[in-house]
Amino acid sequence: MKNQKALFLDRDGVINVDHGYVSKKEAFEFTEGIFELLKHYLQEGYLLFIVTNQSGIGRGYYTLDDFQTLTQWMLEVFEAKEIAIQKVAYCPHAPEKNCHCRKPKTGMIEEIVKAYPVDLSASWLIGDKQSDIDLATHANIPHTIAIGNHEISGASYQFASISACYRFLKENPNLTK
Repeated sequence: MKNQKALFLDRDGVINVDHGYVSKKEAFEFTEGIFELLKHYLQEGYLLFIVTNQSGIGRGYYTLDDFQTLTQWMLEVFEAKEIAIQKVAYCPHAPEKNCHCRKPKTGMIEEIVKAYPVDLSASWLIGDKQSDIDLATHANIPHTIAIGNHEISGASYQFASISACYRFLKENPNLTK
């Protein structure tokens, strides 16, 4: 199998509204436009991956089981909408652990590339924090989208919301071809 282009997504702030340490489906609110955006990338032949720091586990705010239960529910919602997420890679460590998997370090991307035929040079990353865009830079993912109204440097594009990002990509279809 030849290497495929991929879309790497942060979770909190990109897939769902970041309400701070979201660990239960009752607090999980999908961002407006996320389903349409992911379907756009799927139609263009991208594999979809989620890469998320989950320091709430390491800090004791919620358990690994809480995270896995929520993740399974989220994946089922995507599946019901015919959106296939290949893998959810996560870092459960608190920042002070200085692990290899916490963004902006590249451990989660390396884990994915070992298991899936991904062409990083043709891939995109969407995030809402500087550490997301820095991860893309460190992993040699050239195309990045920052979400939010705060300053994030180094992104290829920046939009206030996922909906605005989706509208732009629909109006500029050659970007993701």
